Amino acid sequence: MSQVTEHRGGVWSIQVPIPDNPLGHTLVHVIDTDRGPVLIDTGWDDPASWTELSDGLAALGTSVRDVHGVVITHHHPDHHGLSGKVREESGAWIAMHAADTAVVRRTRESEPGTWLDYLARKLATVGAPEEHIAPLLAARSGGRTRTLPGLRSALPDREIVPGELLDLAGRRLRAIWTPGHTPGHVCLHLEEEHPARLPGHGRLFSGDHLLPGISPHIGLYEDPDDATVTDPLGDYLDSLERIGRLGVAEVLPAHQYAFADAAGRVRELLDHHEERLTGLLGLLATPLTPWQLAERMEWNRPWEQIPYGSGASARAGGACV
Repeated sequence: MSQVTEHRGGVWSIQVPIPDNPLGHTLVHVIDTDRGPVLIDTGWDDPASWTELSDGLAALGTSVRDVHGVVITHHHPDHHGLSGKVREESGAWIAMHAADTAVVRRTRESEPGTWLDYLARKLATVGAPEEHIAPLLAARSGGRTRTLPGLRSALPDREIVPGELLDLAGRRLRAIWTPGHTPGHVCLHLEEEHPARLPGHGRLFSGDHLLPGISPHIGLYEDPDDATVTDPLGDYLDSLERIGRLGVAEVLPAHQYAFADAAGRVRELLDHHEERLTGLLGLLATPLTPWQLAERMEWNRPWEQIPYGSGASARAGGACV
């Protein structure tokens, strides 16, 4: 049985599985419009994920063929992975912020090994031990780069312009640029009265920006050919404060579950990052490499228990914490 949740007011979510990932699934949201259903994100490009998405839409009395449009919160494969298949099946348009469209285009046009080489260099620069770099080099030399997720993600047809309403017939969905998790991450504000009349202004599809129980990964924006200095953590904290001021009645995130009190959750995350930054300043009393800092800082589990796939993200992004 497909995992479908009704959020009332012509909004549903479908649990689309992420293979071999502790998050379990992405919540793909479905909005009913006067021109047909519109999806917010699509889930990972995997046969089981496609089946769950298709079955979930069928449970709502519609199908992938009926989808009118796809709005992508950000380019990561657990959100954008199935967008191309949805478009092939239905002719739907795909919308994304220009900064993340640039990432998709750059990834598609680059030789696949470029990304593993870049990550290996970055890990070496921050002081990673050889045993953590060797698997990347082995994947490069073993020709396994073609299986990396996101290498052939669909290019969008439309640009999401921050502050503007999306072209959704009969609905008011406004884009809010929230960089940090990715350079082009957007949240989407449904400017309509809450169907249960909860206090506040509409509902927010928050993607990975604002989650009820976890803090999203904030790492360096990935571009092997660009040495521009960026500040993803600063972008994220600024974006959080903007979201906290919206006063929405409810948040519909891409993982975990829907929740109220967005402003309270924003305060928790701001306090969390302030606590972590204070801890890092204390560690910097002794000169350390970014890798050594990451080994010594506080995590939600012991450093040595973090799986390599998750740890690589944390470790590669160590320089920006």
